[in-house]
Amino acid sequence: MLGTKAKVGRKQLLLFTSMILCSLALGRGAVQTSEPVVRVAENKPAKLSCSYSGFSSPRVEWKFAHGDITSLVCYNNKITASYEDRVTFSDSGITFHSVTRKDTGMYTCMVSDEGGNTYGEVTVELIVLVPPSKPTISVPASATIGTRAVLTCSETDGSPPSEYFWFKDGVPMPTEPKNNRAFSNSSYTLNHKTGELIFDPVSASDAGDYTCEAQNGFGPPMKSDIVHMDAVELNVGGIVAAVLVTLILLGVLIFGIWFAYNRGYFDSKTSNKKVIYSQPTARRDVRGIQTDLIILGVTLVQLISRPLCLPYSGATRLWPLMSVVSRDALFVF
Repeated sequence: MLGTKAKVGRKQLLLFTSMILCSLALGRGAVQTSEPVVRVAENKPAKLSCSYSGFSSPRVEWKFAHGDITSLVCYNNKITASYEDRVTFSDSGITFHSVTRKDTGMYTCMVSDEGGNTYGEVTVELIVLVPPSKPTISVPASATIGTRAVLTCSETDGSPPSEYFWFKDGVPMPTEPKNNRAFSNSSYTLNHKTGELIFDPVSASDAGDYTCEAQNGFGPPMKSDIVHMDAVELNVGGIVAAVLVTLILLGVLIFGIWFAYNRGYFDSKTSNKKVIYSQPTARRDVRGIQTDLIILGVTLVQLISRPLCLPYSGATRLWPLMSVVSRDALFVF
């Protein structure tokens, strides 16, 4: 038993010695920070520490990352142009003269030797504290009983991000409604991170005045305006009436289209038949005067004078008759 323990001890000592030798062979030094998380109010200075040892000629770089944004704060022991007016570099770290909420994120201190090999790095989180602003809420004016209703609450200024708490008629809403007598008849889920309050399904007891509070531990909590929500029954009669009216209107429309089609109002073809004017047959008026009818549109005036024999006092006498024909009428003198 003792022999086995001795063998294990020798193996552990050998492994530890190998790690030290490898570290020395690679020239790996130590990089650390005295404050992994730095919290500071907006517009105040902030110091991000980075200490290192075991480097013959250290080259220090600082990299910033927040979400999809990545930028270089310090390169080869010098502050980059985008930060040089508000950040200073020292062997112990970097210092912001005045931080803004956009500076919130992760800062990585990387130290390497002259050969450019990275020997060590450490990450410091900077949290710029900003109190929450007044949250805005979205609450439906009315929700149908038995359906699903979603209420939302949000604000964009708080850093760190705010948590949200809902109130109904001035009473805080618990996360588990079944464990509270005042809300035992309600069925909802409450997400403090996103600010969503979901009723599924809505009940008659869910009607009331709703407000939301945002808080992030820095500055006073902020409350939203009060918004009232009604819980209403499903109006089956109104739905049936609306369907009937829609069907009647649709029937009238179909009948109107059918009637217009049968009347030919939708015939898009225009008649291409030519109008042919023919000379009407000659006729004789009651006084025996033969006249010629003129085709409509002729502007030539014809003067026709013909003798006509009419009985007058027992004798025959010729009376002149003049016919004046124009495009509008026939005059007899």
